[in-house]
Amino acid sequence: MEIIVYGSQYGTAKRYAEELAEKTGIELKSYEEVKNISDHKTIIYIGGLYASSVLGMKKTFKKIKDINNKRVIIATVGIADPNNSENIETIRNGMKRQLPADVYNEAYIFHLRGGIDYQKLNFKHRSLMKLLYKKAVSLPEGQKTPEIKAMIETYGKQVDFVDLDSLEPVIDAITP
Repeated sequence: MEIIVYGSQYGTAKRYAEELAEKTGIELKSYEEVKNISDHKTIIYIGGLYASSVLGMKKTFKKIKDINNKRVIIATVGIADPNNSENIETIRNGMKRQLPADVYNEAYIFHLRGGIDYQKLNFKHRSLMKLLYKKAVSLPEGQKTPEIKAMIETYGKQVDFVDLDSLEPVIDAITP
C-alpha cells in the first residue's frame, strides 16, 4: 500500500503531489489530513521549503511507529536551484534536524524547483522575505551565494520554476 502526503502553503508542492498522484494512481493526502501512515509500505512525502524546514514533514514522520520494511521517498519543493550543491547541502541539513536519523538515512531524497508569488505571501512571510532581502543586498558581492543572488533577482515578483517532468526520478524510485 502506497501513499503520497504533501505539505504546501502556497501551492507548488501540492501541484507536484497532484501530478504524481495522477501519473501513479497513488492515494494523495495533505499532511493535515493524515492520521496513520504506519500501515503503508511506501510513503512519498512532497513538501514545500520554508525557512530551511519542510512543511509538515516532521509531524508526518512522527506518525510512523516502525520504519523497518518501508520505502520512504521525500521530495522538497523550493525556490532555490536544486542543481546547486550549496543549496542541496543547506536543504539536507535542515531535513536532518526534522527527521529521525533512521528515516533520513533510508529515504530516497529529491529536490524540485517551486515558485513564489510575493502578492500571495501572508504578512509573516512577506515581512521575513523583506528582512532577508535587505540583508542580502547589503552583503559584499563575494558573499552572495547563488541562492541569495536568485532571491535578490526574484524579490517582489511572481516566478514559477515548476517542472512537472522533474518528477520522473521520483516515479522511478517508487517501484524498485
